[in-house]
Amino acid sequence: MSEEAVARPSNWNLPNALTTLRIILVPFFGVALLMDGGDSITWRCIAWAIFFVAMVTDKIDGDIARARNLVTDFGKIADPIADKAITGMAFIGLSIVGDIWWWVTILVLLREWSVTLLRLSIMKDVVIAAAQSGKVKTMLQALALGGLCLPLMQVDGALDVPGEVIYYLCQVLLGAAVVMTLWSGYEFFRDAWRQRTQARSA
Repeated sequence: MSEEAVARPSNWNLPNALTTLRIILVPFFGVALLMDGGDSITWRCIAWAIFFVAMVTDKIDGDIARARNLVTDFGKIADPIADKAITGMAFIGLSIVGDIWWWVTILVLLREWSVTLLRLSIMKDVVIAAAQSGKVKTMLQALALGGLCLPLMQVDGALDVPGEVIYYLCQVLLGAAVVMTLWSGYEFFRDAWRQRTQARSA
């Protein structure tokens, strides 16, 4: 057995388990968000909690994988799929309940999945490092989608005005997230084209 095979980490590890958990959570998140047409305060809070857990585990599994040298082929493929699945469900669900315009969801999902599929298709030949714009995009999406999952427009009484203010603040964050989503997508395709061109020349 080669040293490379011995050194290669097993797919059975904590980061991959957390990634798998995020994928499993996607349908539960979608059901909670859409329960009662999105008008249930309780179920919207549950949806937010599931989304929060997914975002936290996304951060944790990456940190653990790098710190403990547990980066695997499964993780490289499943991690971006898990990320796009949970955020994609959030965009679609929030569009269904009327909190996000459908054209925004379609535009973002086309960008996200085209980048993910291209990254996976060239993974063996070209490695595109995560750009700062991509990290900003991820943070803005998480904040905007997480906030919009909350029942901000369903609450009343003392929470009526604060809920409305936070709702429109989340819409502003969403607008910024869309801009960064398109910009980071442009940067990714640009860098991928450059690296493939250089690889062919070499």
